[in-house]
Amino acid sequence: MRLYRAVRNHAFTQGLSDEHVSALAALVSEVMFDEGEVILVDGHRSTHFYLITNGSVALELRTPRYSVCVQSLGAGQVFGWSALLDHQDTLFQVRSRELTTTLRLKGADLWGLCRTDAAFGAEIFQRTLHVVAERVKATEQRFAEMCGVKA
Repeated sequence: MRLYRAVRNHAFTQGLSDEHVSALAALVSEVMFDEGEVILVDGHRSTHFYLITNGSVALELRTPRYSVCVQSLGAGQVFGWSALLDHQDTLFQVRSRELTTTLRLKGADLWGLCRTDAAFGAEIFQRTLHVVAERVKATEQRFAEMCGVKA
């Protein structure tokens, strides 16, 4: 029941039917990350989709010499969208900025649920596309700042 409430109250799932929230709650596990813990490594295979319930993470672009925080995410936001794509590597490194609690879904399980219920799948992918668009916009803004261009 606790996980059901956590899924029901998350911003990403607002407006979903009780049936769909129940289906998601059956798939999630609660996972906590310590401050500074790397959750996703860029270039590695993406396998999980995360809903942040408490705390915050930084999305980072890395090179061997430095990393740049592209966007900070907090409670009610999500990351790990590439886990919904077949054989997709993670694009950003994700690091916990503080003690952070998430609801973690295996990408393959979520994808399977989307495939068995077309309307649910369409809704999840529509919501995920909004997340992807936010990431692109954040990346564009960060690069504009680095180049001295007002975005």
